[in-house]
Amino acid sequence: MHIAFFSNYYLPVVNGVVRSVDTFRQELSRLGHNVFIFAQQDNDFEDDEPFIYRYPALSLPLSTSVPAAIPVSAFIDRLLPSLKLDVIHSHHPILLGQTAAKKASELELPLVFTFHTQYQEYIHYFPLPQEIVQDFLKDLVQNWLVDYMRQCQHVVIPSESMRNVLEQDYGLRARYTVVPTGIQVDRYATADGEGLRKRMKWQEEQVVISIGRLAAEKNWGTFLRAAAEVYREHPALRVVLIGDGSQREELEDLVNELGMTERVTFTGELPFDDIPAYLKAADLFAFASTTETQGLVTMEALAAGLPVVAVDASGTRDVLEDGKQGFLVEDDPQAMAGAIKKVLESQEGRDQLHRAALERAKSFDIQHLSEKLLDVYQQAIEDKQAGGFVEIEEHSGKRR
Repeated sequence: MHIAFFSNYYLPVVNGVVRSVDTFRQELSRLGHNVFIFAQQDNDFEDDEPFIYRYPALSLPLSTSVPAAIPVSAFIDRLLPSLKLDVIHSHHPILLGQTAAKKASELELPLVFTFHTQYQEYIHYFPLPQEIVQDFLKDLVQNWLVDYMRQCQHVVIPSESMRNVLEQDYGLRARYTVVPTGIQVDRYATADGEGLRKRMKWQEEQVVISIGRLAAEKNWGTFLRAAAEVYREHPALRVVLIGDGSQREELEDLVNELGMTERVTFTGELPFDDIPAYLKAADLFAFASTTETQGLVTMEALAAGLPVVAVDASGTRDVLEDGKQGFLVEDDPQAMAGAIKKVLESQEGRDQLHRAALERAKSFDIQHLSEKLLDVYQQAIEDKQAGGFVEIEEHSGKRR
C-alpha cells in the first residue's frame, strides 16, 4: 500500500502522537508498504529518512515551543497525486488534519483518523477561566470533532477506555476499531540499564521513574506528593522525571517545598532512543495522569520489565492489570505512596511483577498491531468505494 500520514507534529518533537506515527511508519515500511509523512517544518532538524515532506511552520506564543504547521504548500499539492496513494491517515483534526480531509476528498481517497487525544481536556490552556465559558468551549470542541469524524471512512481508537467515551459521549456507532500504538518490545530487552545506572550513580538508590509532558493535565502533583511520603521511610529513593513543559518551574518549586530537591532528577526531554535504558535502570514506574487515551508510556515500562503503580484512569487501565503487573490506585498521594512502598519493600514481589510485566508487554508487539491497522485501511478503501462514512448518532450522550 501507499499510505500518507498527516501529523501536526513529527520528529524532532517527542510526544505520544509522534511516537505512534514513527513506530507505525517503521513497522509498516518493514512489512513492505510505503509510508509518506506530511508534518511541520523544523529548520534545525534534517531528515535522514525518505518520504518525509514538510509544511512551513510558525512558532506561536503559547505554552509550547513546538512550531505550528501552516497547511499551505504548492510543492506538496503537486506531489500528492503522483504518489498514487491508497489511503490518507490523519493524526490530528486541525491544521494538517483539515488538509488531510481536503486532500482525501479531492483525490477521492479514504480518510482514516486516529483519536489520539482527549481534546476537551486541553481547554484550560485558553485564558478564559469562567466555568460557563469553559463548558461552552468543551461542547464546541466535541461537536466539531463529531463533524470531523463524519468526513472519515474509519476512526482508529487507541484504547477500550476511549472507545467507551466515543460511544457514550460522542455517539460513535459504526466504522471504528481499537488499535493501540504498540511498541518494539525487543529494543527494551537489549537496553543497557545497568550501564546507565552506574553512570548516573544510582547503584545504591531505589529509582522510581515517570515519563510525560510537564503540564497540568499529567497530574504531577499527586505523584510528587506520593514520592515525598515514600521518601520518609525510604531515604535511598531517587525520583526521575523524563519530559519537559510549561509546568516545569512550578514542579521544581513543589519539589523544593516537599524537601525533595536532592532526590528528584528532571532530565528534560530525551531522545526516544535513550528512553529504554532509563526505564531498564529503574526499579519501578509511577504514573499519575488521568487524561490518557492510551497507556503508551505504561506499555514501554512493562516492556522494560518494570512494576507499575498508576492512577486508575482511562488509557492506563487498558494496559495495566491491577495486582498482576503492578497496582492501579485512586487519584490520591497517600494511595499512590502506599502502593509504591508495597513494591519497593518486597524483592520477591518485584520479581513476580517483573515477570508478569514482560509477559503482558508481548501483547502490544508492533507487528501484530500494524497488521491490524492494515486491515483497517483495507476496510476504509472498501467503504470509500461503497460511499460509506463513519456513523455518529445525533445528539447522543453528553453532547449538546
